[in-house]
Amino acid sequence: MPLRIKLGLDPTAPDIHIGHTVVLNKMRQLQDLGHTVIFLIGDFTTLIGDPSGRNSTRPPLTAEQIKVNAETYRDQAYKVLDPSRTELRYNSEWCDKLGARGMIELSAKYTVARMMERNDFHQRFTEGSSISLHEFLYPLLQGYDSVALQSDLELGGTDQKFNLLMGRHLQAEYGQEPQCVLTMPLLVGLDGEHKMSKSRNNYIGITEDANTMFAKVLSISDTLMWDWFTLLSFMSLPEIAALKLEIEGGRNPKDAKVLLAKEITARFHSAAAAHAAEQDFINRSRGGIPDEIPQVQLSGAPLGIGALLKQAHLAPSSSEANRLIDGGGVRIDGAVVSDKGLKIDAGTFVLQVGKRKFARVTLS
Repeated sequence: MPLRIKLGLDPTAPDIHIGHTVVLNKMRQLQDLGHTVIFLIGDFTTLIGDPSGRNSTRPPLTAEQIKVNAETYRDQAYKVLDPSRTELRYNSEWCDKLGARGMIELSAKYTVARMMERNDFHQRFTEGSSISLHEFLYPLLQGYDSVALQSDLELGGTDQKFNLLMGRHLQAEYGQEPQCVLTMPLLVGLDGEHKMSKSRNNYIGITEDANTMFAKVLSISDTLMWDWFTLLSFMSLPEIAALKLEIEGGRNPKDAKVLLAKEITARFHSAAAAHAAEQDFINRSRGGIPDEIPQVQLSGAPLGIGALLKQAHLAPSSSEANRLIDGGGVRIDGAVVSDKGLKIDAGTFVLQVGKRKFARVTLS
């Protein structure tokens, strides 16, 4: 008999990132085995904000922001899940109907003492950090989602354990068979320190362009790469272990990272796009000029190099432009710029900052 399997994501930002796909890939595997997969968009719970792993209260989002973000989630999730076999739900369907009376009745089914056993709440209370009362409602409402959907199995990251177990508790309270839970390891983000998160901006969105996606994967550390292989790659564990032995035996770690970058990029774009992204990265690394770069029209010649970088959107300020010049990271038509007082005459030229930022500037 097919199980009802639930995964909920809150649309706190427009992008689903590859960290989410660790769980989404598992959902797809279960879907392919014939089970009923429920992709739940937490448009109501996003109004509260998940306190899991937080040391402070989340800033609230407006209903309009949530609506805009939620509209992108469905199409992005379908890059992994089969839309024809996915039950798409929004928890505002039942949470809006609870009302004040229903919320009081739901809150009566759990104690403050048990709530304070939760690690993040306990830590914040011990440290004297604020905990808003509405944050206690989040795990209750996530648990109530399981009651409304009558789920048999809920998936989530390891940081969701408390919330997932709340679903089991509330299902028992409402006379249902408690769901099983399956947690997946958290993917560490690009910074190599914290879990991949939109709020920390250490993520790769699954809708990012192929060149950016490829380059971001290559930017991770050689150590973190193996965790990414385990959690993201469709290579078998013996294949990953064999590759790791090759690297330990002297093969360049970059070779393995390129394999991972091409696999992930091809998954969300195409094999051709992944190959093109690799060639673009090689071209940039060698100091070459990519085939497609932004075209910028500017006036005011002669123009100082600092102002030019700022107006071409290659530096956020003139002071940052000067810092880039001091570091030898600025080139005009391939020639390194070392004079911060340089004045650029009218003409068309390629302006480059670092290895990845280019603009073809026409200055008049």
